[in-house]
Amino acid sequence: MDLIIFDMDGVLTDSEPLINEAAVLMYRELGFAIPPEDFLPFVGTGEDRYIGGVAEKHGITINLPDAKRRTYEIYLELVPQKLKGFPGAVDLVRECRSRGAMTAVASSADQIKVHANLLSIGLNPGEAWDLVVSGEMVERKKPSPDIFQHAARQLGVSPDRCVVIEDAVHGIEAARAAGMWCVAVAQTFPSEQLQGADRVYPSLANLTFDDLLPT
Repeated sequence: MDLIIFDMDGVLTDSEPLINEAAVLMYRELGFAIPPEDFLPFVGTGEDRYIGGVAEKHGITINLPDAKRRTYEIYLELVPQKLKGFPGAVDLVRECRSRGAMTAVASSADQIKVHANLLSIGLNPGEAWDLVVSGEMVERKKPSPDIFQHAARQLGVSPDRCVVIEDAVHGIEAARAAGMWCVAVAQTFPSEQLQGADRVYPSLANLTFDDLLPT
């Protein structure tokens, strides 16, 4: 395979609890007690939908740009103390590159979050990746295939020569719609919910480049 495309939240970084905490706190500041689990259906769809979908669910009217900005302010305060990379993430990215594959991040999150996360775990956007794609770069977020198609197109790689690593159903659907081989890791959702992927592993820990390849 020529290109390995990593989702970020839930694959490289254990950031789902942090953005969840930040969004819950943001809503609390607005006077609404939102259960953390209400955000789960919107994981992997980008922060507009993550925050806006919960507002729709509860019939809350919010100023979405302001709500997202405040959520990011809280999130970025949490990152230095709480954000961790998943075991094996850095080693796997480095091995993919050493084996001659290009590497890309394709995340529905906004660039401010993507760059903060990657810097925090030591996978600097300018050094560890051939391309970093954030949610602002495409019109339609996952489960649309746009973000993965954009990454392949920018790097000149055919979809059938790409592997996507995902942790969420929306991401798996996007990868399959893009015509790419998809490996899922059950780091956010149980493996039973990830069976749409071509292969499912418990985590990135101890995975090698060869584990990502079609058989």
